[in-house]
Amino acid sequence: MGKVPKVAIIGAGPAGLVAARYLLQHGFDPVLFEQSSRLGGQWNQGAAHSGIWPGMLTNTSRVNTHFSDLPWPTAVHMFPHNQQVHEYLVRYAEAFGITTRTRFQQAVEMVEHNGNGYDITSLRPDGGRRTETFPYVIVATGRYTTPKFPSISGLETFSGVGGVSHTFEFRGGDRFRGRRVVVTGCGISAVEIAPELAMNGAARVISSLRRQRYVLQRIIAGVPIDLLLFTRFGVLAAEHLPEDLVKKDFKDFILRTSGNPEQWGALRAHEDPSIAGITQAQYYLPFIAEGRMVSKPWIRHIDGKLVVFEDGTTEETDALLFATGFSLNLPFLSSSIRAAIGADGPALRLYKHTFHPKFPGMAFLGLFHQAGPLFPPLELQARWVTYTWAGLCRDSSAQTMAAAIAAETPSQAPLLMHQQCIAFARAAGVEPDPAQWPNLKRALLFGPLSAVSFRLSGPDALPDA
Repeated sequence: MGKVPKVAIIGAGPAGLVAARYLLQHGFDPVLFEQSSRLGGQWNQGAAHSGIWPGMLTNTSRVNTHFSDLPWPTAVHMFPHNQQVHEYLVRYAEAFGITTRTRFQQAVEMVEHNGNGYDITSLRPDGGRRTETFPYVIVATGRYTTPKFPSISGLETFSGVGGVSHTFEFRGGDRFRGRRVVVTGCGISAVEIAPELAMNGAARVISSLRRQRYVLQRIIAGVPIDLLLFTRFGVLAAEHLPEDLVKKDFKDFILRTSGNPEQWGALRAHEDPSIAGITQAQYYLPFIAEGRMVSKPWIRHIDGKLVVFEDGTTEETDALLFATGFSLNLPFLSSSIRAAIGADGPALRLYKHTFHPKFPGMAFLGLFHQAGPLFPPLELQARWVTYTWAGLCRDSSAQTMAAAIAAETPSQAPLLMHQQCIAFARAAGVEPDPAQWPNLKRALLFGPLSAVSFRLSGPDALPDA
């Protein structure tokens, strides 16, 4: 009997846990390295690498915020609370025997490719170091752990009593009560936190944007927006219909369900949603329409407490709260690995966001920037990696991977969840063919891309999926 291949998984968040689950299923021996004392990644509120705030709910529905083997209890609301997600991940780890395979409080300090495998150096809780060799390694540390601040003229002079901070540090609205706050950015955290401040006693909330995105309402006529927006039909339409028609249909959907931000009193978005971008919040636009928040362009200059915006208007401000994104941070990778994958660039240079031809036996999970639910594509990516290493699906040649990487232009634009799901499902050989499931054809084309919808065929198919 051959030796069971060991896999080092760096990070015990959702990506690391679902990777371990499938590796165990297919005869691998995963070892998870987790720097904190609890698993959960970002969902481990209070950990140094977590940007979760106490009142935060998921921005994706429970239908698309679970893995295929463990559904939510029926009592969980449409958008689970962050602590419910953490409890879910703990249950998932226990159900598949992952917790006992996790080395808590053991941060990885270095990953080096030795030609035949990877030397992993970790820092033990007692302060000692340990170096081990693994034939396989998965990097699953997440990409939203290192906040990024913008360069703004006069920022260093800001003297508001509430100071300068990033939404990654936000832990509730109490310290902003009675304050005048500028919240910059138009990503999920910005459009969720700004209304929370307005609801919790901030004296004035100003939303300052470089670029106005289209803001999708979270719930449309009782249906979560992610169930309507991210479908297999959307992927097929983009592949087979003229680009202009697809863009028009996408914009019509946005305007029909959520309107144009300008109609609500926000800034004008670019006519092309693919340029403007999309975000999601239930209260952001209504609060602007009601005058409970103010919409402003980007900041031109700061002088003490005075903030000057690009349109020439000014605001006396007590606090600046930046929601200006995150930098990739993979300091534990050797310099040769970092250089090859472009670790200091806008996006990792990887084959389908997962492999690099120079480093067989190494994979990166969940380090892509995406719009939409993350759990289904994470599970599909984990399955693809597992099936590739287990020999259940064809391994792309180094030449194929290198050519694909060279043909791509690194971009900070977010990928779309449904496109990621279908790409990973095809790579793993688990995309269901609607023709084989006539009773499910409509659901497979227009229904939600939940993780269980990819357990109908291929490896790990479920008879009752």
